[in-house]
Amino acid sequence: MAAYLLVDIDVTDPLLYDEYRAQVPALIAAQGGRYLVRGGAVAVLEGTWQPKRTVVLEFPNMEALRAFWEDPAYQPLRAVRERAAKSNLVAVEGV
Repeated sequence: MAAYLLVDIDVTDPLLYDEYRAQVPALIAAQGGRYLVRGGAVAVLEGTWQPKRTVVLEFPNMEALRAFWEDPAYQPLRAVRERAAKSNLVAVEGV
């Protein structure tokens, strides 16, 4: 069953965040992940949520998503993202 990483990012340091964006796609791809959404226009249709930058990643399954998340090579990049932005991330299984 596919698994999705849903991300809402408020970038606070664009230059540092560009460093993260340049390096993370290869690690996502290594676990069979792919971008479905990467920062496109957002229209809030209902509710009070005001996302800043939305990213949606698809992985073959939750195990692959967790392998990406726990990958030792990702940890330094995660630290870069945490310094460059405020993020909310949710992993969810799909259909």
